[in-house]
Amino acid sequence: MKFDIRRLDVYRRVSKDFTQPTTFGALVSIFSVLFILFLVFTEFMSFLQVETISELFVDRPSPGDQIIVKLNISIPHLGCEYLGLDIQDEMGRHEVGFSENTRKVPLHDNTGCLFDGSFHINKVPGNFHMSTHGAQQQPRFVNMEHTIHSLEFGDHQLSNFDFLPGSFNPLQDIDHNTDAAHLSHDYYMKLVPTTYHPINGGKMSGYQYTYAYKGYGMQGGYLVPAIWFRYDLSAITVQYTDRRKPFYHFITMICAIVGGTFTVAGLIDAVVINASEIFHKLELGKQS
Repeated sequence: MKFDIRRLDVYRRVSKDFTQPTTFGALVSIFSVLFILFLVFTEFMSFLQVETISELFVDRPSPGDQIIVKLNISIPHLGCEYLGLDIQDEMGRHEVGFSENTRKVPLHDNTGCLFDGSFHINKVPGNFHMSTHGAQQQPRFVNMEHTIHSLEFGDHQLSNFDFLPGSFNPLQDIDHNTDAAHLSHDYYMKLVPTTYHPINGGKMSGYQYTYAYKGYGMQGGYLVPAIWFRYDLSAITVQYTDRRKPFYHFITMICAIVGGTFTVAGLIDAVVINASEIFHKLELGKQS
């Protein structure tokens, strides 16, 4: 006996002679097709979108790791010949008047100074500060009123990516030009290592940070004002990764949309048609 593979067909066709088109069924079909097209378009746009996933893990620094710092600050009441950058940390580093990869631009007829530079700090707690400690001659009066235009940590400027959560440059445009002229300024910062993996590959590294500020003056003796940036590092690294929904998810949703819509539409059509037939029979029964 020859096996007929058509016996396995679970989608057997019904002859058109045994089906009856209706106006309501046509309206349901048109609405279903339009609804499917809308949902497919919406799902396709969602598939194209990139979502950024955040993860946390413990940072394991290697010996000798360093962090690049980019600082841009203006001090309008202290000349460039007095202003310098000092760097200290818990590994014993102590540099006064650090000048590599830095520039100082005079402001207001040499009465003020714009400092812009990039330098490396060790990956241990420490500080860097703007002061007159390295000047060959001290000014008669030290006024450290200032505006921080930018302070960022890390190889890449992650602050340029507005869609990334976090604070990568929270000290931007901080202004302390209306404080008492004799004050020292302390910024206490907590650095959080952060990496970003864009959808097109690669890896970008930076640091987001929070800060607290304190201004203080002379207490029982002469204190040369300075601008201190004291930092500590978090042991937790934040990782942002761009991801797009997998293609199989898109196909699964399309199948669910098409199958679900036609199933619900078929149920609605069957309920309405059956209800209409029952109502029609009841009307005929009353008339008879």
